[in-house]
Amino acid sequence: MPGTEVAVRAAEAAAVYCSPALMNHNHRAYLWSAALGVLEQRTFDTELLYVAAMLHDLGLVPEYDSATLGFEVGGGHVGWMFAAGAGWAVRRRERVAEVVERHMWDSVDPASDPEGYLLEAGTGLDISGRAPDRWPADLRAQVLAAHPRLDLRAQFVACFEDQARRKPTSRAADAVRSGIAERMAANVLELTEPED
Repeated sequence: MPGTEVAVRAAEAAAVYCSPALMNHNHRAYLWSAALGVLEQRTFDTELLYVAAMLHDLGLVPEYDSATLGFEVGGGHVGWMFAAGAGWAVRRRERVAEVVERHMWDSVDPASDPEGYLLEAGTGLDISGRAPDRWPADLRAQVLAAHPRLDLRAQFVACFEDQARRKPTSRAADAVRSGIAERMAANVLELTEPED
């Protein structure tokens, strides 16, 4: 975990609005993403990735849920404002917004956006169980022990179904139509999490 003041503040801000299950998802999203970057020997900005991971789902919480924008777009705007308050330059603010928004893309080009690529892959593992073998089994077990899933599946499916009802053209609605509830239920991380 990056120990910069901005990173610490991002986690503090997210914890105010996120449930324990969603906050643990934020931490796992960063850990999966950063680990993949190391495993693939990619150069990436750890602070930018961490801030984006902490803020990437804030568009799902009532306080930041836009009436018209997809949650990832709304969350990108939250990221931009957070980065402005942190004193980041305009281009760096834009980058955090891009990474947050792109975590819902089907794929992100690692050559042009390494942080977006890593967060898309990390959240893809954590939510849908996509390509778990890219991460060693012992690492998966360690991350789950440190940041358990709790009731993430129920919360996340409920949020996405609500988004889909209100925003039928959103990426969340696409995910509901393509079976996110079933993917989450079959996610290897749900099936192998250690018991309390």
